[in-house]
Amino acid sequence: MGTQDTHESNEQAGTGGTGRRALLGAAVLGAGGVLGLSGTAAAAAARHGGGGLKSLPVPTVIGHRGASGYRPEHTFGSYQLALDLGADIVEAGDLVPTRDGHLVCRHEPEIGGTTDVAAHPEFAGRRTTKVLDGVPTTGWFTEDFTLAELKRLRAVERIPANRPHNTLYDGRWGIPTFEEVLKWQDEQTRRRGRQVWIYPETKHPTYFRKQGLGLEERVAKLLHKYGKDRKNSPVVLQSFEPTSIQRLNKLVDNPLVVLLSTAGSRPWDFVETGDPRTVADLITRAGLRELAGYAQGIGPTLDLVIPKDADGKLTRPTTLVKDAHAVGLVLHPYTMRNENPFLPADFRKGSDADAYGDSFGAFRTYFATGIDGVFTDNPDTALLARADFVNG
Repeated sequence: MGTQDTHESNEQAGTGGTGRRALLGAAVLGAGGVLGLSGTAAAAAARHGGGGLKSLPVPTVIGHRGASGYRPEHTFGSYQLALDLGADIVEAGDLVPTRDGHLVCRHEPEIGGTTDVAAHPEFAGRRTTKVLDGVPTTGWFTEDFTLAELKRLRAVERIPANRPHNTLYDGRWGIPTFEEVLKWQDEQTRRRGRQVWIYPETKHPTYFRKQGLGLEERVAKLLHKYGKDRKNSPVVLQSFEPTSIQRLNKLVDNPLVVLLSTAGSRPWDFVETGDPRTVADLITRAGLRELAGYAQGIGPTLDLVIPKDADGKLTRPTTLVKDAHAVGLVLHPYTMRNENPFLPADFRKGSDADAYGDSFGAFRTYFATGIDGVFTDNPDTALLARADFVNG
């Protein structure tokens, strides 16, 4: 995510009433089926009403950039492992363009921290500083490379200090294109005998549109090509920029989700157009009603669901879940990670940056708010936590 992304900065359709609670009695859907549930609950997990988002178990487990707690993010190794661990949806991927107009999956257009580009002397001259959503950023940018050039690079672990074991896989995988992901999704659906879902994001759409590399039209063209641009298609689209979701709403019929950063932040498209509203304005009842006019869900930072105090400990939940459900929006907050630095202070154990804290306790606390799903780097942990929650 971008400079407003607390999928990073915190490193950290509401179906209403009876239907939602029935789904909370659902599901751990893994590659092999439903685990640890009665026959009735398992049946509820497998299907709930008219397809689309409502066919997914709740709380939905979304593999954040794949299973990025165990493999370098946005690689087929990470995506594949997320499915193997049982994730309901794989966030494949964060979409950024190449110079020749292809969409590739990288967390950011700057790729110095997620690839071995610095080890390629032929690309040393491409290193530059750009202003990305108001923030000067130095490195190598996807829009300065052709797809053929990017295919010469290999992915590496983005946060090796927290995930030293993931560096074992540095260099094993390359950079996927979005078209490759769509083909992979079909192949995995056939192999596994169940529908595989993906959850791509348009990254910095205003920034790229100003460069003549509009994202939404490219996304829509590929979804149309592969027959995945419909209301019940297994592709959920997300963006931190509400106008990107509004643009997508006119191009495709897919489920759409507006991502929401910290309460005091402003979406970058609002900054560019002079819209003074902040995220705090968007999560008022009036703001949520507006979002529900063109989106089916929101992806708030976890802090908008349960704020932290000055010591980093959880306080009382806000009314966001109730308010969003009242206007028919689902909530998929981000991001749950097992390591201590990314957990609320009251769930940490010890002080090692790569040691696991009480992530089960944190999952339980967030699930109890009634959220519809969660982005997580550790889908296996989330699935066990969900089983505990729905059977508890």
